[in-house]
Amino acid sequence: MAERIVISWSGGKDSAFALYKILKEGEYIVDSLLTTITEGYNRISIHGVREDLLEEQAESLGIPLRKMYIPQNSSDADYQKIMIEKLREIKREGINTIMFGDIFLEDVRLYREKLIHQTDMNAVFPLWGYQSEYLINDFISLGFKTVTTCIDTEVLTDQFLGQTIDEDFLREMPKNIDHCGENGEFHTFTYAGPIFHERIQIKTGEKVDRGRFHFCELHTVS
Repeated sequence: MAERIVISWSGGKDSAFALYKILKEGEYIVDSLLTTITEGYNRISIHGVREDLLEEQAESLGIPLRKMYIPQNSSDADYQKIMIEKLREIKREGINTIMFGDIFLEDVRLYREKLIHQTDMNAVFPLWGYQSEYLINDFISLGFKTVTTCIDTEVLTDQFLGQTIDEDFLREMPKNIDHCGENGEFHTFTYAGPIFHERIQIKTGEKVDRGRFHFCELHTVS
């Protein structure tokens, strides 16, 4: 019998593509999506996407959603404490494995593994070791649609914010930027693709300046 797994879910392209691979390989039974939400803002942490859009995503995927709330301006110690409590809760349900969508950052992987191992759980990384250029081109060719919701203005301009990632986006992107934004150059929200039952109808709204990081508001289309 296949093992149950929880998906660390940001709502963006990497977690979506990693979920696609998990589902395709059939080694695990996907139990749920685990997403970190910032209290007060009620948005996916770092990505800035509203909680109601996250819920639409989970509904279209047909996968239950687990929410982990963290305070605004929480420290890393705060995050770790809350995360370990959530992991222990998951483990009590008989689930021992968490999936992450990381690609090549060794320090990030080690951080996650150290956290996971504190609860005697396992971490899997379906995208690990793939070339970013290969991954994003495969992602697009499979029919996934993802829009940039946050950019780091130290490396990208606002022309890349609120844009669906396609061949034109990649062609215009500066050469020094990782194709998957693995270094935090940009973050995304995935609204369509082969793992979704229905396309999430969205439109881009205002752009918000938060200093170094700029965000694009997403709205549902009624």
